[in-house]
Amino acid sequence: MLLLAALAIRATGPYSPGMSLAISPKLEIKLFGGLEVRRDNEIVPLPQSKKTRALLAYLILKGMPQRRDNLCELLWEIPDDPRAALRWSLSKLRQVVNDEGIERLTADRERVAFEPRGAVVDFLRAEEICAAGLAQLSRGALLELSGAFSGPLLAGLELPNQPAYEAWRLGQQEKARRLQIQVIDELLARRDHDAGERTSLLRTLTELDPDSEDSHLHLIAHLAATGHRSDAEAQAEISRRMLADVGGIDEDRLKSALRGTSERLRGARATPASSAAPGTLRQDVRFCTASDGVRIAYATVGSGPPLLKTANWLNHLEFDWESPIWRHLFRAMAQDHTFVRYDSRGNGLSDWSIENLTLNDLVNDLKAVADAAGLDRFPLFAISQGCAVAVEFAVRYPQCVSKLILYGGYARGWRTRTDSDFIAQNEALLTLTRTGWGRDNPAYRQVFTSLFIPGATPEQMDWFNELQRMTTSPENAAKLLSAFGNIDVSDRLCLVTQPTLVLHARNDARVSYGNGRQLAMGIPGARFVTLEGQNHLLLEQEPAWPRFLAEVRAFLAE
Repeated sequence: MLLLAALAIRATGPYSPGMSLAISPKLEIKLFGGLEVRRDNEIVPLPQSKKTRALLAYLILKGMPQRRDNLCELLWEIPDDPRAALRWSLSKLRQVVNDEGIERLTADRERVAFEPRGAVVDFLRAEEICAAGLAQLSRGALLELSGAFSGPLLAGLELPNQPAYEAWRLGQQEKARRLQIQVIDELLARRDHDAGERTSLLRTLTELDPDSEDSHLHLIAHLAATGHRSDAEAQAEISRRMLADVGGIDEDRLKSALRGTSERLRGARATPASSAAPGTLRQDVRFCTASDGVRIAYATVGSGPPLLKTANWLNHLEFDWESPIWRHLFRAMAQDHTFVRYDSRGNGLSDWSIENLTLNDLVNDLKAVADAAGLDRFPLFAISQGCAVAVEFAVRYPQCVSKLILYGGYARGWRTRTDSDFIAQNEALLTLTRTGWGRDNPAYRQVFTSLFIPGATPEQMDWFNELQRMTTSPENAAKLLSAFGNIDVSDRLCLVTQPTLVLHARNDARVSYGNGRQLAMGIPGARFVTLEGQNHLLLEQEPAWPRFLAEVRAFLAE
């Protein structure tokens, strides 16, 4: 129980180096390895309903009031009576977390919230400690923190029939995985432990990051260097099999590792966990209502002048935030701005049950988000089909938009072009979408993944495959793809009056380079930047990424 007490939540105040980790709270909540609640060190019985337990975990980790209707949609199927189920769940949870004179679970007619008020939660305190900086922790404190990751976050709280909740849960698990890797990396860098402890740390790292060749090679090299030759050879065979599906293993580096040397392994873990860790950035997810009654989810993160991003194919506010496809872009945009983005109607956390899906509807959704976020005048950032939405919005509401940044976009959807082969290809994709989108086998979704990010790593491809499955239904995916085909703002380009930056990858595999040139040529005074690459979505490891970031930051600073 010391570890759980050691990782106390915000109620104890923010963590700072030198602060004692040991705390004796009245109420302790454990989210690693399965939900557990203790009051005065005694286990509190939890409701049998998995959805009720999932509701508690969700409210704790969201850290802000949640609308009742959104919770109903998130956790309960439509045939149920979700509002009654929510009321029942709240009545049970109050008995679990509230104490005499301390009301932690609060609710009114519209919203529900969990406030710690002296309670402790293991994961949130671990987050705070990592954000404060691991380098200043003692070895003992690091080992204690590492031991707190006692099992998968939110284990046993799976809800397979609730896709929006599952996307959130998977995102939280990925966040916890990266934090644990960060802690282990710091321990390994210390080199103040014995061979057995280092072996254990390296094995754990390989389990957490099974697709990392570097993790496998460092474990093999350590086993060989400490005289465990047979273990090193056995691990080499295991690693060969594990890495076979992600491009295999470099045999020259493997031979070096089997000799117990690490000269060829220096610089391993090319993307340290600390660089990918979310730090103190926390997004705030809210909902607004479009003019036709459709509810749109939007998120704000960071501080400073506003920067609003239009929706694109496909989005999920919480799953994207953790994804290796998007996180580098979103965190970069939030460094100097209050970054606002949203899920388009029909996908993500926005309403999936929709009838209208035209360019006009998409523009109205953007207006609803801008109004709800309290934005008066702002630069507008758009990707792919979001560029056409941004152009139309800028023409309709010139007083709202100060600048336009358009990446990988087009003015005319696939149905409005003259290229018959391209139209036929998209018609075929539309047919496949209706029949193959929701299947467990990701082979169909891989078709889209290969078009959008052909240069992705296996991890990035897996994330994008899963993103597409979690983000929307087969019916909505087909609706969206069809609607994008009808877009045509080519005659609106000349009416754009805002300073505009257009960027496009020369060998974009999904939206050809000529589409970017058309946007730039049609918008008066637009600046056009060619990026070298083939990915439709810009990935962190490609050389085009720093060029893109430099161009966008310079443009916004003008």
